[in-house]
Amino acid sequence: MATAGAALALVAAMMVFAQAEASLAAEFLVPHNAARAALGLRPLVWDPTLASYAARYAARRRKDCALVHSNGPYGENIFWGGGGGWRAAQAVAAWVGERRWYRHSDNSCAWGQECGHYTQIIWRSTRRLGCAMVACAAGRGVFITCNYDPPGNYIGERPY
Repeated sequence: MATAGAALALVAAMMVFAQAEASLAAEFLVPHNAARAALGLRPLVWDPTLASYAARYAARRRKDCALVHSNGPYGENIFWGGGGGWRAAQAVAAWVGERRWYRHSDNSCAWGQECGHYTQIIWRSTRRLGCAMVACAAGRGVFITCNYDPPGNYIGERPY
């Protein structure tokens, strides 16, 4: 009887974890896909392999939360927010906010501004997304990373 109870508890815990993971995936996907839809681009789909890659890298950054790219095989956006209470959607909103600096007419970014996070989000050929977030050690904030496949931001190419 104890074995059946333990098995049920494990199944329940797995269901809660799966629901939390699906909720986090949606929190990342919805704003990504809203930015893409505004340009008539196909929506991204959540990819567990990319999410796992992102989670492993976020875990490595937990101690220092340095804004250092993983240099892996995927496109990547990273974010750090000081303090607590940061949500996935806030990181994506910061990246999408770079839209105001991007000039599609000459495929450039306003001088002194950053646009690469935004252009990765709207890169036409990108199809899959996986992200993770981790609380930094010693209360130093939150580190968030998203990975994209196929990657974008090829020099000289337009995102769409």
